[in-house]
Amino acid sequence: MTTLRLLPPLLCAMTLLAACQPSIPPATQASVNVPEGLRVPPGHFVVLEAQARGAQIYECKAKADVAQAFEWSLKAPDANLFDWGGKRIGHHYAGPTWAAADGSKVIGEVKHKIDSPSTSAIPWLLIAAKSNEGEGIFGRVKWIQRINTVGGIAPLSGCSHTEISKEARVDYAATYIFYASAR
Repeated sequence: MTTLRLLPPLLCAMTLLAACQPSIPPATQASVNVPEGLRVPPGHFVVLEAQARGAQIYECKAKADVAQAFEWSLKAPDANLFDWGGKRIGHHYAGPTWAAADGSKVIGEVKHKIDSPSTSAIPWLLIAAKSNEGEGIFGRVKWIQRINTVGGIAPLSGCSHTEISKEARVDYAATYIFYASAR
């Protein structure tokens, strides 16, 4: 009998406590397996996990440190962002910039990278927000992780003086995890 009398007040207290917590989406498999070097500082929570599908755009350029040598240099990404249900929710492009369908944007700066577990995929990254625009989802993002990359590495064939400024688009996919500050 005592347990039944305590249950309603206990449920009420738990409900109030839950209402005070920030809205944190449930962890997914992708966000659980982030390597140590790519973890965001404490005090941040996931606001969005998105799947990117598109291309890494490379440009044939002269190597800065070797005379008469050329290489494929990353120019920009060009990818659409999708939620886990397959709905297009934004675009990723030069900057690097992520723009949401709600009009918000975040421009980032790479802080750390590690090799992908796959030698045929671009590195995994930890990116800090340099600037934000808008009141939407990307307007409050402070950190971004790029993980689970597929493809996107520079063309294996070299470039030469006859191909200077030529572009190559290489298909890639990745998971981007966006974090906001809990404060």
